[in-house]
Amino acid sequence: MKPSFNTPQRQSLVGVVVMFTDTLQKSVRALWPVLLLWAFRFNEINKLHLTLGITIIVLVLGVIAYLKYHHFTFFLDEDNDEFVIKEGIFNKTRTAIPLDKIQQVNINQSLIQRLIGVHALEVDTAGSSKKEVAIKAISHNLALALKERLLQSDKTKISTDIAESTVNDEKEPFIAISFVSLLKTGITSNYARSFALLLAFTITVFQNVEEYLDEYTVSEYITTEVLLRFTTFIVIGIIVLILLINLVRTIFKFFDYKIAQQQNALLLSYGLLNTRNTIIRPERVQMVMVRRNYFQKKIDIQDIKIKQTSNSDAASKEQQKSAIEIPGCSTSEKDILLQFLLDKVPERGVALKPNIRKIIVQVAFFLGIPLSIFFFLAYFENNMLYNYSSYVLAYVLFVIALIYFSFKNTRLFVNNDFIIKQSGAWDVDNEFLAPHKIQAIKLKQYFWHKKANIGTVTLYTAGGALAFELADYTRLKQLVNYWTYQVETTNKNWM
Repeated sequence: MKPSFNTPQRQSLVGVVVMFTDTLQKSVRALWPVLLLWAFRFNEINKLHLTLGITIIVLVLGVIAYLKYHHFTFFLDEDNDEFVIKEGIFNKTRTAIPLDKIQQVNINQSLIQRLIGVHALEVDTAGSSKKEVAIKAISHNLALALKERLLQSDKTKISTDIAESTVNDEKEPFIAISFVSLLKTGITSNYARSFALLLAFTITVFQNVEEYLDEYTVSEYITTEVLLRFTTFIVIGIIVLILLINLVRTIFKFFDYKIAQQQNALLLSYGLLNTRNTIIRPERVQMVMVRRNYFQKKIDIQDIKIKQTSNSDAASKEQQKSAIEIPGCSTSEKDILLQFLLDKVPERGVALKPNIRKIIVQVAFFLGIPLSIFFFLAYFENNMLYNYSSYVLAYVLFVIALIYFSFKNTRLFVNNDFIIKQSGAWDVDNEFLAPHKIQAIKLKQYFWHKKANIGTVTLYTAGGALAFELADYTRLKQLVNYWTYQVETTNKNWM
């Protein structure tokens, strides 16, 4: 017998633990400066007062967690076809979501939820850049039944098998990302992100080392050979740390990645500590991006990112966060996914290149301005900066290589069925967009670009925007007219 959701009901009682950990996490994030100060003055603090304080805080957080659980209810308003959620301790809120507006229902499990045997259910609509509702602690069977009911549209019953396979993954997956593929992905991707995290750490280490040398007057014993060895050690250490960070992140996030096809949807499940289960329907897919670099090309893997319907006014960060990632796909697996999501594997058509001014702008921004600041400070403020000229030369060569390969790889390919934007210096991205998904087009030309006849076109979809800059303006106008004609005459829907 299926459970009824016509009357308000609460989450699982054991979910109080989830509420407590969530409240504790938010409190720590809000009070981290105070906690950090206490940590440095731990020996000066009265231990009895500290124990009493921690006990009171834990009790208060426990009461807050219970009140959150007690005041959180959800039910289905059958008369108005709405999913209603009531929550709040002092400020009560009532959220009503029309069932026909619900686009996505995900069943996930964090480490805490897995330990206490509950699931989280997230409801997503096309009109919001974030999850509309999150029920953080319900049982397995209740989550499946509620998911099935929420995904019903126009009173048409969605198969129970979809919901069940989302969590149980009973259907044999037709694509499974192996552990070896995750290892390959972990050591060949996301270098820029990891390098940015380690850059501040490295600078701090060098500053501390310099202060230590000055304080103990041992700098006179540091020879060029010793300094070279130390620098080499730091560089190798950074590279190893980057590889380890990428590897650990990839394995923890995408462990046991399985993709199963059932009816007209893809069922995705993955995660080591925090498991995630979601459904992708081709009609909701707005853009698909395939990313690979030189190393990944040699070992035949690539990462796929799928952008679905979201709020068109949402910030770029929110859109990137909501995109679904599929790592470590082989070429054959990529073609299978593209065939399913886009009806066919996109082929490149007529190519459009950016103007040479794109290089000039990047050179001015990434070389001209930084070098001018460096030599200005070295000449007028501190002549010692000239000692770092070798690093400046390395920076110049590195930036020139990035600008060259970025310009070489930036292309816009257009055919009757797809628009393909290729970009990137090291990680080369190919973004695939079907013209009937376009919701708005903006063609822009600054007055100083008129003589050179260059401009920028931006294509807006429900899943984000695709822009191509500093290209032939006359050609862009022709393409805009062609895309507008395709949008107005197609019999396909954008979702």
